[in-house]
Amino acid sequence: MTAAAVQTRFRVQGMDCASCAQKLDNAVRRIEGVTDVVVSVAAGTMTVGHAEGLQLRPAIQRQVERLGYRASPLAGSSMPAADAAHGACCGHDHHGNHHEHAVEDEPHGHLHVHDEGDGPWWRQPRAILTAASGLAFVVAFLLERLVPATEGWIFIPAMLVGLVPIARRAFAAAVSGTPFSIEMLMTIAAVGAVAIGAAEEAAAVVFLFMVGEMLEGVAAGRARASIQSLARLVPKTALRLRPDGGTEEIAAELLRPGMVIRVRPGDRIAADGVIQAGSGGIDEAPVTGESLPVAKGPGAPVFAGTISTDGVLEVLVQRPTADNTIARIVKLVEEAQERKAPTERLINRFSRWYTPGVVAVAALVAILPPLLGGQDWYEWIYKGMAILLIGCPCALVISTPAAIAAALSAGARQGLLMKGGSVLEQLRSIDMVAFDKTGTLTEGRPTVTAIVGIDRPEAEVLRLAAALESQSSHPLARAILARAEGMTLPAVTEARALAGKGVLGEVAGTRLFLGSAEVAGAVAPLAPVVAARIEAMQMAGNSVSVLVADGGVAGLIGLRDEPRPDARAALAALDAAGIGTIMLTGDHPRAAAAIGRDLGIEAKAGLLPADKQRIVGELQAGGHKVAKVGDGINDAPALAAADVGIAMGSGTDVALETADAAVLHGRVGDVVAMIRLARTAMANIAQNITIALGLKALFLLTTVLGITGLWPAILADTGATVLVTANAMRLLCWRPAR
Repeated sequence: MTAAAVQTRFRVQGMDCASCAQKLDNAVRRIEGVTDVVVSVAAGTMTVGHAEGLQLRPAIQRQVERLGYRASPLAGSSMPAADAAHGACCGHDHHGNHHEHAVEDEPHGHLHVHDEGDGPWWRQPRAILTAASGLAFVVAFLLERLVPATEGWIFIPAMLVGLVPIARRAFAAAVSGTPFSIEMLMTIAAVGAVAIGAAEEAAAVVFLFMVGEMLEGVAAGRARASIQSLARLVPKTALRLRPDGGTEEIAAELLRPGMVIRVRPGDRIAADGVIQAGSGGIDEAPVTGESLPVAKGPGAPVFAGTISTDGVLEVLVQRPTADNTIARIVKLVEEAQERKAPTERLINRFSRWYTPGVVAVAALVAILPPLLGGQDWYEWIYKGMAILLIGCPCALVISTPAAIAAALSAGARQGLLMKGGSVLEQLRSIDMVAFDKTGTLTEGRPTVTAIVGIDRPEAEVLRLAAALESQSSHPLARAILARAEGMTLPAVTEARALAGKGVLGEVAGTRLFLGSAEVAGAVAPLAPVVAARIEAMQMAGNSVSVLVADGGVAGLIGLRDEPRPDARAALAALDAAGIGTIMLTGDHPRAAAAIGRDLGIEAKAGLLPADKQRIVGELQAGGHKVAKVGDGINDAPALAAADVGIAMGSGTDVALETADAAVLHGRVGDVVAMIRLARTAMANIAQNITIALGLKALFLLTTVLGITGLWPAILADTGATVLVTANAMRLLCWRPAR
């Protein structure tokens, strides 16, 4: 956005196509003090930039209402422009590209009775007006048959039922800067039809137009509701735990960090937080798409909207309702829908010249044959009016944003977040994926992979090591304790940690030490066979801890950050899709090589963040389209340099600041799913463009040849729009292959 000091966000009701956005954009920009406008059809929002201190909301709302829409400010929507750099308006992405969020000139439009509210679609004003127009047409048709003297003119009142609001809004759009709207073309065609004695066709065309627009509105509303429905997963109330141990039911929106809520089996969790007491399965499908419940206990994070399946939990609230995981997902997707893809911007620029061109062609078709060739004026004026209706590029313009909005919504519901349509376009052409290791291809935490008894049995080695580590919170200690879960651990005396070396202690009179192989070698002599065993474990990527008991080596414990369960299958799927893979890590070469061998991926290890960035650049210089997948922290330079940066996020902290996209639940397979979704979406866009242009070309030809007239002409416009919208909505049913 430009240098606006403040941005105010509005929810706009009744908006369902790109031309709606253009009319709003043109009209609101004319208000003094407004510096920029960004309208999102998919999200149903409008963000207005204006100077700080100006009270422009009433003027903006009045201007919107003149066009037949309704705008209401979103709660807490006003913010300094600098704070909204990643918000609904434009900013700079990590490639330094300026986001062109502003709706470009689209000199066309659809009329809608834009006063939607709650309730089913058939109770909305647009549906009522459409029904009135249809009823008037039927009455006129019957009267003409019963009273032949009324032939012709009886259809004029029937036509006016629908045409008067169309003409009024056509005039409002023209005054506000959008003269070439479908409303204007519709008005000209209908009046012209009456002038040449085709009042019945004019009335029928107006009615068919309104039916098509109503269907388009229903489809657009369902697409918008697909992502908004996520917000309804969060319960309206919560059981807050009182200091006396009792509970009280309060509105979920009143929850604040620090409060504790009780969640019963079958309840939805009302806020993001951490389990303080209790354990059980959590159904996270609403947030992450995970089909099976996840077992969680004290200290585990939980997300708003998920369900406790079999346990009573006490959850410490960490985020208010307005900032929970689902609210953030909805906000991210709405903002992403405002960012236009290159294809969408190209089509909008094309439509800027297309509609005036159609008007010129229609005028030439109506005038030249009779004027120069002595043809029948009635016939060619009729054809010219039909071409006016055929020529509206609404179906073409909506073909791309409808598919992108549906794809972004479908992805978000599966835990795949993308910043906008441009990310979808880039993902389609990715042919190389560079992965980080720790926390991306691997779990990001060590697990015990091997226990070797030397002077003592393996079970005894584990029991003594766990006893030494029982008071430590170090990741290696947690891994050993997890492996020893269920064991009875002996008491340890004189326990103390040696910084960077290991742990000392005494159990039943036996002096123990647990530490790295290098330090242990100074405490107790390592026999050649033991040293060889340690080296073999290290070559397999393990960190080796040596347990020394009374000066002798009791045993060895190998720990390794293991690959994610789906990593191998995901890499194989990428390979099958013709996409190359490489691992870039700062980890030790031995550990990286071991993971690389296990997963069958080339590994480059010991890299600094700048080295990862350099390698990504080298791959791009070699002609590759590169996606970089990492945790968004030490990988930030490489994420920024890649064609698409994908962060392995979590539901509580989506790392979208430096990345173009994120996978919420950290599955490697979701990277494959994201690329497949992008390819499916772009194929859908190609289908929509073909439908839109194909139908118009067909009806244009049949109109010029005299085969079809006004009725099919309006179907070529509204029918094509409904078809491409319905085709795009198929993407809402998309599910990743598991």
